[in-house]
Amino acid sequence: MAESITTAQPAQGTDRRLVKGARSRASIARHAADVASIEGLNGLSIGRLATDLGISKSGIATLFGTKEALQVAAVKVAREAFVERVIAPSLTEPRGLPRLRALMDRWFEHITDPTFPGGCFRVATVAEFDSKPGPVRDAIAEDRDEWLDFLARQIRHAQDAGDLTGRDADVVAFELDAVISAANTAQQMGDGRGVATAHTIVNGLLG
Repeated sequence: MAESITTAQPAQGTDRRLVKGARSRASIARHAADVASIEGLNGLSIGRLATDLGISKSGIATLFGTKEALQVAAVKVAREAFVERVIAPSLTEPRGLPRLRALMDRWFEHITDPTFPGGCFRVATVAEFDSKPGPVRDAIAEDRDEWLDFLARQIRHAQDAGDLTGRDADVVAFELDAVISAANTAQQMGDGRGVATAHTIVNGLLG
């Protein structure tokens, strides 16, 4: 019995360290996403985050290893935030046009009341890395491709129910993404009329 207790103690200590490390990593990655939404992923640095968060550079380096890994972690955090705020709540709506409208409404809310200080993270970072090969671009491209595939699938569900018929679902998905991305730029530039125009265009695309 004494032996089993002694054996368990290091494991429990290891578990606590792992949990603490995971929490620290999540907190740092979230702040990295906040910074990147304003200054771009290239604006991230281990030194900058260490100063902002009041922790050591070596502590961040231990958790992430490289700036590139930190950038990828920021992309993943932003993806999770988008899923949590836009996609997951919309899945409670009936499949088809009601769900598609809910997705668009929540995406507009994600832009006009942004999760990140620089607005929609995806819009802010796609142009920055569209011509820079590597793991960061791969993570951004994967997120964008999966979003467009998901959006096109929701459009096809609406078409199955008799809405948005006679149109290519992938084209409509691309159009919706382009218009709302433009709305994010308008929002960040203080162009309320541009945001309203984008809203009108989206409503027109959804019939």
